[in-house]
Amino acid sequence: MPGAWHNPAMRIYLVGGAVRDKLLGRAVADRDYVVVGARPEELQARGFRPVGKDFPVFLHPETGEEYALARTERKTGRGYHGFAFHADPSVTLEQDLERRDLTINAMAEDERGALVDPFGGARDLAARVLRHVSPAFVEDPVRVLRVARFAARYAPLGFAVAEETRALMRRMVEDGEVDHLVPERVWAETQRALAEPQPSAFLRTLRACGALAVLFPEVDALYGVPQRAEFHPEVDTGAHLELVLDAAARLAPGDALVGFCALTHDLGKALTPKDEWPRHVMHEVRGVAPLQALCARLKVPADYAALAELVCRHHLVAHQALELRPGTVLELLEQLDAFRRGGRLEAFLLACEADKRGRLGLADAAYPQADYLRAAFAAAAAVKAAPFVAQGLTGPAIAEAMRRARLAAIAAVPRTSRPSP
Repeated sequence: MPGAWHNPAMRIYLVGGAVRDKLLGRAVADRDYVVVGARPEELQARGFRPVGKDFPVFLHPETGEEYALARTERKTGRGYHGFAFHADPSVTLEQDLERRDLTINAMAEDERGALVDPFGGARDLAARVLRHVSPAFVEDPVRVLRVARFAARYAPLGFAVAEETRALMRRMVEDGEVDHLVPERVWAETQRALAEPQPSAFLRTLRACGALAVLFPEVDALYGVPQRAEFHPEVDTGAHLELVLDAAARLAPGDALVGFCALTHDLGKALTPKDEWPRHVMHEVRGVAPLQALCARLKVPADYAALAELVCRHHLVAHQALELRPGTVLELLEQLDAFRRGGRLEAFLLACEADKRGRLGLADAAYPQADYLRAAFAAAAAVKAAPFVAQGLTGPAIAEAMRRARLAAIAAVPRTSRPSP
């Protein structure tokens, strides 16, 4: 490390997620540090690069790891940005840790490796509890989303949100604090939650405190809507959605794109007139408008919005793949733009398979439709223009000849299985 520390009062602590994951026996991906008893110029003199706009955060000149000066914060207004930060050498480690969200994230490790745990984080880790550090939790609405995201990460390990923390989250919703979350932050936390092992816990946690209805009304509206029991033994559309999300996480671990498609594929069922329940004819068409509204409101990236709409519109077509005519199969591949964007087909099929498996008792159900569509695509994609050019064809004639050849190639793909309902 460049230079030597000449300030005897300065102490450096490993903090947050690295300490938590180390105690859980999980791989530590990122290491963040808090520096107590120092001033910004002391770090800069040793080559640290400042990156924090609102408070002093620095990157280590060799490792690139983050070092933040110990700080306190004071609520000054509504929402995520309504804070004033104070950092100087008098701020203690405990004061810095106290401003954090959960006890399991408010632990530190000193330079000798000794645990510093003023708020019982290790105890809550052992008890599998997500608990707020202090009443100041209510000052930052992002924490509602963060708790839900941590629930999605750690639910497979048996973690649950403490009831007193749930009560604070409900109070934040009732006080309107969640209404002031900026779309970009809602999306960022949601995207991360969809990449966690059990995204259903994200929805359940938000719903339990009322935040789902505020942030994702299109999703919240699915709860209580019945489906046909012969196809959906779980009956409730919200329960189905939770199963689909977790199936997507198993089929495509860490893939938030597939997760988002799973989250939004059935939004149209909330718009089915009640006198048509439990049938949902045309829900794939009805679902487009609420999906587009959700994507616009949260500023969802264009690639996520586009593929989610394709899954919404065409997931029933995928389920019927083994019964489709070659022309319909080719039309689906063209609508997916699969010949130019092959990766899109795979994400589409994973989301559709998650929809099939996201039903009570069907978590391990076969989905031969996906393998058939993959084979159909491979056969059609093998058709190239060169032979038709060699025959002297030009322009539209080449396109028509390729289309006929692709239809013939798809027709030759065996359909060895029939889809289950």
